[in-house]
Amino acid sequence: MTLPRGYDGVAIACPVTIRYARHSDRSAHWHIGTALRELIAQAGIAKAEVDGLAASSFTLGPDTSIALTEHFGLSPRWLDWIPTGGASGVMALRRAARAVQAGDASVVACIGGDTADAGAFGDLVRNFSRFSREAVYPYGAAGPNGVFALITDHYMRTHGAERADFGRVVVAQRSNARANPNALLGAKPLTIDDYLAAPPVATPLHLFDCVMPCAGAEGFLVMTVERARRLGLPYAVIRGAIERHDAYADDPIAERGGWAMDRDTLYAQAGLGPEDIDCLQAYDDYPVIVLQQIEDLGFCARGEGAAFVRRHDLGVGGDFPVNSCGGQLGCGQAGAAGGFLPVVEALRQVVRQPIGAQVPDARIALASGYGMVTFDRCLATAAAILEGRP
Repeated sequence: MTLPRGYDGVAIACPVTIRYARHSDRSAHWHIGTALRELIAQAGIAKAEVDGLAASSFTLGPDTSIALTEHFGLSPRWLDWIPTGGASGVMALRRAARAVQAGDASVVACIGGDTADAGAFGDLVRNFSRFSREAVYPYGAAGPNGVFALITDHYMRTHGAERADFGRVVVAQRSNARANPNALLGAKPLTIDDYLAAPPVATPLHLFDCVMPCAGAEGFLVMTVERARRLGLPYAVIRGAIERHDAYADDPIAERGGWAMDRDTLYAQAGLGPEDIDCLQAYDDYPVIVLQQIEDLGFCARGEGAAFVRRHDLGVGGDFPVNSCGGQLGCGQAGAAGGFLPVVEALRQVVRQPIGAQVPDARIALASGYGMVTFDRCLATAAAILEGRP
């Protein structure tokens, strides 16, 4: 196996979360800009020192990251726009790290953020993709629920999973969210009986299988290890990272993602195995995708995700902590910020800066992403392994 170049000398630091709100009359620009301001303040640097920007948003349109440079008074020498939703956080991290290694940027701000005003979600559903606009929305079935109902139903029929298995993921994450003041659902306890009794949305999906749209932002800085040390910042290093697009396109329905193609490369680059991971921060728009990531990232064999969650405790203090802040199922889905949440929470855990509960002795975290629903699958998958240097 020929391994890609490592991420030696690169640090990720300054996890920032802009408080989530169920509704907001503030624009995506405001949420992303507020995250940038907090990143600069946390790092103790001047705005002019930020010479790279990677951004992701669903509601920033018609603007992209280039327009943000004028809005924020930045003059970066490196810029990226990453419209890949749930995979965008890891992708931003990988690209920013390479820019720093190449000397194309010294400090890169990576931010995902969105608003949630009255019309934003409807506009997103109508215009998410050409397929959505022309072949789904006119028939009243737009949005991801139908796609993930299909994926969930196929998983249940193929592997013998039951609704209670998905409920174990949702209930554990809601419990994890209780300690997180930013989690919109953290103050609302959920039992497995509550989960099973919830009304259907798109069979076999029920209410608590679906994330709640909201506004907010997530971000982090990428720089050299030398600079992070000079600034006195707790930081993490990137032990390995992968991404893949349109994986297993010949599968009649999505039942595995690109992680399964590249996980051997991920672990070989990191010099680690699944057994070395202290916590998993998985993209969780629906619980079936959490099971898919557990399988595809090598924590169990394909099709054994349901059995895995039956025998493991996914809580912060459990033997297999998953989404320690509550994930999107506990916090809400702040648009593209949901794709940055796994990276930000992984960073928080390994540098001991949680905004909720701390996973005991967490030193190595795996963050994974999954994004851009079209037809019957998501097109983008990514993952990164971070090791803390608190």
